[in-house]
Amino acid sequence: MRNRLLIFILLGFFLSSCAGVGSKGLFGTGVSVALDPRTVGTQIDDSIMQKSLSARIIARDKKYFLSVKSKVLDGKIFLTGKVDNPEEKLQLTKLAWEIKGARSVRNDIKIKEEFKFKQSAKDVLITSQLRTALILNKNIKSTNYQIDTYKKKIYVYGIALTLEEKDLVISEAKEIVDVEDVIASIILVEDLRIQRE
Repeated sequence: MRNRLLIFILLGFFLSSCAGVGSKGLFGTGVSVALDPRTVGTQIDDSIMQKSLSARIIARDKKYFLSVKSKVLDGKIFLTGKVDNPEEKLQLTKLAWEIKGARSVRNDIKIKEEFKFKQSAKDVLITSQLRTALILNKNIKSTNYQIDTYKKKIYVYGIALTLEEKDLVISEAKEIVDVEDVIASIILVEDLRIQRE
C-alpha cells in the first residue's frame, strides 16, 4: 500500500512537471495544458476534429503538410499558413466547414506573392468598403462573414441566415467601385450538417 502511494506521488509530480506553466502554440495563446478550460469531452472532440481536418488537408495535397496549419478550439477551426492562390484558400475553407462538429472557421491563410504596395492598398480599401457596407446593412449579420480581396477580386465566405441575406451580401460586394469579380462561398444555416442545439 505504501509503495502504491509513493508511486502515485511520483507519477503526479512527474505529470505536473510535464504540463509546465504555459507554452506559446501556433497562435501564441500561451494556454497551459493543466489549466485548459475545456471539458475533457470537448478536448477529445476537438482532437478528433483536428486529426480529421489535418488528414483531409494533406489528402487534398501533400504540399499543405508544411505550408498549412490548423487548430480546433471548442469546435472553432483556425487555419494559418500560405498557399499559391485564392482558390486554394477558398477550397481549404470549404474543407474545414465540412468537418463534423465545426462551429466556425477562421481562415488566416496568406497568398504567396511578391508584395506590391499599390495593389495591396487597393485590395485593403475594397475589403474595408465591403465590410462597412455589411455592417451598415441591418438585414445582414456582418459578423458571419469573412472577406478577402485579391487583385480586385472579392472572396466572401461565411454563413447566411436566409437566401435573401446571401443575395444581399453578393449585391453589396458587386456595388464596390473597381471590383472585377465576386467569388462567394456562403452557406445557408439550413444547409449546415450540424445544427446548433
